[in-house]
Amino acid sequence: MTKFSAVFGHFFEDCPFLIRHFLSRFVITFFLLWGVTTSLHAGNLVSIQTGTLTSLPGIAPITMLLTLDDRPVALTADATWLLDTDQNAWTRIDWRPAGQVRRVTGDKHQVFLLLDAGPGQPLEKIEKVTLLAGKPVSLMLPALPLPLTAAYAAMLDGRLYVVGNDAKGILKLRSINPAEAASGWATHDDPGNAVEISSMAGQKSALYVTFNGESGKGDRLLQWTATDRWIEKTGLPGGVVAGSARPSGQAHVLYLVRPDNGADSAPSLMMFHTITGSWAALGDPKAGGARISTAWRNGILWERHSTSGGSEFAFAEIEATKILLKWLDWVVIVVYLVGMTGIGLYFYLREKRISTADFFVGGRSIPFWAAGVSLYATNTSSISYIAIPAKAFETNWQYLMNNLVAVVGLVFVAIWIVPLLRRLDLMSVFQYLETRFHPVIRMLASGLCIAMQLGSRMSVVLFLPSLAISTITGIDVVWSIWIMGAVTIAYTAMGGMKAVIWTDFVQLFVMFGGAIFAIGFIVYKLDGGISEFFAIAAAEDKMKLFDWSFDLTKATVWGFIFLVLFDVVFTFPKDQVLMQRVLSTKSDKDAGKSVWMFAAIMIPGGFMFYIIGTALYVFYKSHPERMNPLLGIDATFPLFIAAELPIGVTGLVIAAIFAASMSTLSSIMNSVATLASVDFYERFVKEPTPKGSVFFAEAMTILAGLIGIGLALLLSRYDIRSMFDVSIELAGLLGGGFAGAYTLGMFTRRANWQGVAIGIASAIVLTTLMWSISLVHSYFYLAISILTCIVVGYLASLFFPAPSQSLVGLTILNEAAKP
Repeated sequence: MTKFSAVFGHFFEDCPFLIRHFLSRFVITFFLLWGVTTSLHAGNLVSIQTGTLTSLPGIAPITMLLTLDDRPVALTADATWLLDTDQNAWTRIDWRPAGQVRRVTGDKHQVFLLLDAGPGQPLEKIEKVTLLAGKPVSLMLPALPLPLTAAYAAMLDGRLYVVGNDAKGILKLRSINPAEAASGWATHDDPGNAVEISSMAGQKSALYVTFNGESGKGDRLLQWTATDRWIEKTGLPGGVVAGSARPSGQAHVLYLVRPDNGADSAPSLMMFHTITGSWAALGDPKAGGARISTAWRNGILWERHSTSGGSEFAFAEIEATKILLKWLDWVVIVVYLVGMTGIGLYFYLREKRISTADFFVGGRSIPFWAAGVSLYATNTSSISYIAIPAKAFETNWQYLMNNLVAVVGLVFVAIWIVPLLRRLDLMSVFQYLETRFHPVIRMLASGLCIAMQLGSRMSVVLFLPSLAISTITGIDVVWSIWIMGAVTIAYTAMGGMKAVIWTDFVQLFVMFGGAIFAIGFIVYKLDGGISEFFAIAAAEDKMKLFDWSFDLTKATVWGFIFLVLFDVVFTFPKDQVLMQRVLSTKSDKDAGKSVWMFAAIMIPGGFMFYIIGTALYVFYKSHPERMNPLLGIDATFPLFIAAELPIGVTGLVIAAIFAASMSTLSSIMNSVATLASVDFYERFVKEPTPKGSVFFAEAMTILAGLIGIGLALLLSRYDIRSMFDVSIELAGLLGGGFAGAYTLGMFTRRANWQGVAIGIASAIVLTTLMWSISLVHSYFYLAISILTCIVVGYLASLFFPAPSQSLVGLTILNEAAKP
């Protein structure tokens, strides 16, 4: 209790008044908002927009529908018709398929036609069709290795999968990569039963195949994945309109379903959520009489007989309900943003800003507990707040092993590595590489670090919360990126390291407050409360933590051990963002304590974010109608925040997402500015002054922020399935080389700068090659890169003279090098 009182007293003594004031107001606001919780919303978050398209001229029956670049193509017995871009008229075009079209599949830009000689006849050919200058262009794929009848096909992860009955009536599954058709067809595990297929779709690394059910019963649904093979899923509440299945977003499949499998009943539009395995009805698409259907825009287009005897085209599109922030939400967000800017302004006005030590390492006066909190806040970005709950929602808790093993690694770091570096009185961690090796190694490593921080981290952590804001408020992602980036640039450039650390301190409370409230609210709204939460999570194996398999393509325990060994023990010393906080403490002892503080927060913090993902799974399994099938998986938590939380609390959790991102953004900006100033500016500028270095660092803070904004805008143009995985891949590709250099310097005496340079180059080349062919899981990239640098760098060093300078204080042995 005495120690706790001492730390608590130090908080009020060392924490600036402005921050104590902000935190006290935050706590009051938090409990006020808790008291204004409202009831759960009801009904679907999406609606169906129905309509018709202009009819074809004449009364010739339609034999098949397909879509190319969102333009419907209709086939009759003797003609092909393409709908104009303005959707006002059909144009007859000079193109015909190479046979009778039985089935159609594909994506937005290409379709594959399954051709046969007639009903009951085996599949003869598969024709790939794309639209070029307004005209279809065809390419024939290699023939199947065996004849298949009643075949269906679907695209999945760039491959075309075909399933159908062989000569004995047994279902067979084959696939081909259309981009590498010469490689031929691959054989897969077969369903094995002689049953009639009604639809097939590919979604989220899995195939979903429906089979005609018994009379009066719904169709069966089977899921196929490359690892788990065929699994029976929850069946349909009716019969699927043949070929009407289509993927939507990143986790849904849409179906036209006739109730009770009745051939004459009007179908309804339903969505199947592939993660929770739940069905939700979207409503009546007015699809009575639908005969042939195809995917079109955000829904389905179908053909039916018109009263005049010809054909007419109708469609049903999904339209998301706009969810806007209320006035109280905006007040909370604005107060938070103004508060963060105010902290930066406070330190700008209070500090003289003529000392590089003040700007880069806070005058080495930061309390260890504040530095430890800042370490965790910096390490907890929008990737943690958005992508980790999405990963837990999609899978389980296996990725939490990263946090558990990391604590063990941090113990070693606190005892051995941090005291060594703190004694060297560094501002840039890469000053060590110059002292140990050569200035070339320092500048190379520093340059790679800047590239990794901007490319691997900053752009991602800026893009994710901007996506959340766009999802919630309807504000364009571009504007969201600019607003948050500009605020972070402002307080970071003004306040330097002290502003970064103390805003991190405040932001941790905001982050944890928002996360805890979200968990409590979800559990409170479940019909069975916490017992239902644990019952569903346990039944679905959503809290699985350990995977002891030796599959290098999966996230296993062994992969995390490798990751943490290299990502924590070997890379912590080179991480300017983290080490800058350690270097800002008052003494060597406090530096070690800051890492212990970091480790103490990591485990409960990690569990909190994974519990959010599991809670979201339980909630949406019970309320699948509350999902938006047009959104990606990473938008799951932002969707819940916008659609389910009460007024005011939504703004609080949005502020928490801001806090998670801005704590990392500000740290990256400050560290990049430090590296640019200390490692490059002060080296190449004649007679640099502290004032000039600080001014240059301020300019580099702004430039780094603008580059991060630009890269985030680039990311917003692509559909990336999991930003969590992307960040891991980029860190492995760019971060392993100089981490290996640090390891060679601190753990060996024989390594020299020539060998280290060769090791860094070899690591980058090998890791990039492995990434290009997807040889192992992305979690192994960093370990492989570091290991390559260590092994190649050490062996290459043997071909050059041993270091001649004294190595006292430069290795963990803390003794002079021996020849």
